[in-house]
Amino acid sequence: MIAIIDYEMGNLRSVQKGFERVGHEAVVTRDPEVIDRASHVVLPGVGAFGDCMANVTRYGLVDPIHRAIQVGKPFLGICVGFQLLFGESEEFGCHKGLGVLPGKVKAIPLPEDVAGSYKIPHMGWNTIRVEKPAPPLKDIDSESYVYFVHSFYVEPEDQSLVSTETEYGLPFASSVWKDNIFATQFHPEKSQAVGLQILKNFGEWQ
Repeated sequence: MIAIIDYEMGNLRSVQKGFERVGHEAVVTRDPEVIDRASHVVLPGVGAFGDCMANVTRYGLVDPIHRAIQVGKPFLGICVGFQLLFGESEEFGCHKGLGVLPGKVKAIPLPEDVAGSYKIPHMGWNTIRVEKPAPPLKDIDSESYVYFVHSFYVEPEDQSLVSTETEYGLPFASSVWKDNIFATQFHPEKSQAVGLQILKNFGEWQ
């Protein structure tokens, strides 16, 4: 059973429906006992980093998240849920994250010579270049299109974490993989066939 963590800041039902479409049972919950019993854990996220982290803390979800990762459960972070895994964010001030992975969340910089061609937020379809094929990327071709909505990106301290890169004014880490953690800046649940394949692969990941 897949636990989708509910801290009132995620695209929860669409993530749940995505898993259901590929045959995986998924529940939306903020109950630590349910999270502890789950075989897989998903941390989605939509909104500002500081607000998301405040809600994760307010609902007592920091420890269940750390436990799930430490015991080796397949763990998926999506969008702000991906960003929260890192040390800190500069979005609307400096905010501490979960500190699971080393790195910082920064505003997307747009070079002056391309600023007219690029908009913030980065919204819509873009490609991912596979650098390190994580298990959830099985059968996903490099240069596949996925769906993004974000104004900030993660700069990992350890570049070996980068699973896919995407270009938007600069190359940035669109997903990372370390041990049992896979996390995406893009939204698999909005990425049609490619995203559904990623969700299916994640649910099958042991």
